[in-house]
Amino acid sequence: MTTWTMTTTNTLTGRDRAILRAVALGGAELAVGAEPDLFLDGRCCCDQSAAHHLVRTGLIAAATLGLVGQRVAAGLTPAGLGALDGAALAA
Repeated sequence: MTTWTMTTTNTLTGRDRAILRAVALGGAELAVGAEPDLFLDGRCCCDQSAAHHLVRTGLIAAATLGLVGQRVAAGLTPAGLGALDGAALAA
């Protein structure tokens, strides 16, 4: 059996790191769905493509369950915190 490990700190863009920092500050929400949209302090994130990528790679996740279309609190996963810490050390 092969185990795949993704190293995200080497592939994060400056915008990715900025989004992760914004989510870490609090006030982030995800609109529940197949491609959850990210909201920061009630405003739609300007780069939904990057937000979708960060959710798909497991760096950002909903803090609670919700219905499709409902906004729920979002936060960094342990992997997201690690990626942010690694990016800060590399900067």
